[in-house]
Amino acid sequence: MGRWEPNARGRLMQAAFALYGERGFEQTTVAEIAERAGLTERTFFRHFTDKREVLFAGAEALQELLVSTVAEAPASLPPIEAAAVGLEAIGGFIQEGGDFARQRQAIIASSAELQERELIKLASLATALTEALRARGVEDPAASLTAEAGVAVFKVAFERYVDENSQKDLQQLIRESLDGLKAITARR
Repeated sequence: MGRWEPNARGRLMQAAFALYGERGFEQTTVAEIAERAGLTERTFFRHFTDKREVLFAGAEALQELLVSTVAEAPASLPPIEAAAVGLEAIGGFIQEGGDFARQRQAIIASSAELQERELIKLASLATALTEALRARGVEDPAASLTAEAGVAVFKVAFERYVDENSQKDLQQLIRESLDGLKAITARR
């Protein structure tokens, strides 16, 4: 192996996903991931803190995109619409990754440990969205309620998106889920 290998991070991710799919998350070691990628364990740890991080490494970028999009949304938008604009932006980002989201979700669904981590990621997303709404002048409890509802909308849309039968794009599913929530809450 050379001292420097191009696209080490991408190769490590590809190797991890392949091994997680073949052997399962719990049965795959960092050493096996590094070997499959043609790299060393040391190189793995330069890019990821542990083997779970391969699946959750993009969480900060999603959160930053959500917050910046909500901050830049027109001031005239109601809080739920500002949240929707941010959620649709991250939906577009996720969709650009192709089948990555579906592969990732299948791996997460196979492990209770990873499901717990995914819930923590969603809670962090809700906290970030709450703060972004507060920065827009939305007071509590409205900011918290809107953020939690927004993350629930995103979660439902994402579950529909990763479903093998879904032919719709994630942004469309987010909008449909939000419209469904609005319809339910408008009933008397």
